[in-house]
Amino acid sequence: MADGITIAFGPLGSVGQGDIVLFVGDDLALSPAVAQALGRGASDLVARAAASERFKGKSLTSLALPAPAGIDADRLLVIGLGSEKDRAKIDWPALGGYAASKVSGRQAHVALDWPGSSVSPANAADFALGARLRVYSFDRYKTKKKPEGEEGRVTALTLMVADPSAAEAASKVSEAVAGGVLLARELINEPPNVLYPEEFARRAEELTKLGVEVEVLGPGKLEALGMGALLAVAQGSTREARVVVMRWNGGDDAAEAPIAFIGKGVCFDSGGISIKSAGGMEDMKGDMGGAACVVGTMFALASRKAKVNAIGAIGIVENMPDGNAMRPADIVTSMSGQTIEIINTDAEGRLVLADVIWHVQSAYKPKFMIDLATLTGAIIVALGQDIAGMFSNDDALAAKIAAASEATGEAVWRMPLIPAYDKAIDSKFADMKNTGGRHGGAATAASFIKRYVNDVPWAHLDIAGVAMSSSPSEINRSWGAGWGVRLLDRLVRDNYEA
Repeated sequence: MADGITIAFGPLGSVGQGDIVLFVGDDLALSPAVAQALGRGASDLVARAAASERFKGKSLTSLALPAPAGIDADRLLVIGLGSEKDRAKIDWPALGGYAASKVSGRQAHVALDWPGSSVSPANAADFALGARLRVYSFDRYKTKKKPEGEEGRVTALTLMVADPSAAEAASKVSEAVAGGVLLARELINEPPNVLYPEEFARRAEELTKLGVEVEVLGPGKLEALGMGALLAVAQGSTREARVVVMRWNGGDDAAEAPIAFIGKGVCFDSGGISIKSAGGMEDMKGDMGGAACVVGTMFALASRKAKVNAIGAIGIVENMPDGNAMRPADIVTSMSGQTIEIINTDAEGRLVLADVIWHVQSAYKPKFMIDLATLTGAIIVALGQDIAGMFSNDDALAAKIAAASEATGEAVWRMPLIPAYDKAIDSKFADMKNTGGRHGGAATAASFIKRYVNDVPWAHLDIAGVAMSSSPSEINRSWGAGWGVRLLDRLVRDNYEA
């Protein structure tokens, strides 16, 4: 994984080398503990510098100035928190990410204290989460000098808080979640000549080090199971398909039904015979964003020893156009026994999900299933690149996902599933077509997947817009955001742990 960051916790009032990061509201006042630690005149120094630089303490703005005499630090970094109203609704991961991006040296001490503040251990942990996510970069294939600014990226933060021990304990959870997000980012960012199905499966197997049971199903086993839809996608590539099933048994009762997450893992999607246009095809290395999220989520659950039984299953293929590739008009038989007429070979992800979903619900009888897939361009047209589309057959599950979305900021918007969408995928020659045409493309794709769900509570998250070529934020500057790991982890923490 790319260079990370070490985060420690210390008492308020301690100072050290590097930057000292302070926080002020629009009144520019320092907390008594911070003012005392910096010595007499620190408040006046900040006020004079703010007046000179026209710094008003607005939210997520900063002011840098030399450290006062007698302090063993290089400089003070003052970060604005805005008005009293702004300070009442701080986005703690965003604040942590912003602070980490403004530190100029390798280390910094961060005073999480200001007048009227009440920084809980959970707040401090979320601040640390944001810092960890912001400093991530994917640069292992750069052989030249790194871009200006990256050489001095912060590698060590000490967060000064009222209760360091409690904050450190809370941060163990956020560190696990950050690790899952960064793992997902690594997988999404890798080039397809490095991360092909067999290699993806090998990396998923590394979760065994955390106590996850991992089973890798190769082509022979997939054929024996009858996964004709998934194998049809893979048949045009020299890279063989894999299905990986990861099991974390952290619940009190090993026999209790698990929850299940299922990911689309198309390591590269050329479109097959229905080949994509050349412009932007390089982005199709990220068509395994759903599978990356599932692996990252299982990493997070296992790393923090989540008290839940969980299944993570991913279908991993390449969609390539050689002489053996599936063709439009082919009819394939899925594991469920239902037949599918191929209308467009670029509607391949739903074929992969159909077989993996059927296998998971048949073999493991989960409480619910959530699948994640970079499935359709139509969802990007509908919702842009900041919101994932959510389709579900269960209002209670959808509400829980929406609540986790609100808590983490990984936004979802519930989309409709109606009989007309299902009718659009009826076929003249088979049980269904693999596409319902241009109109309502995200919804007809979801309707296709729904035919493989039976009565299990289920949600489908179309993450085509949010998983790759992601909108930059205070906690992400990566092409692949690792979207969904924080959402799913929060869903589990709030609703399903013993």
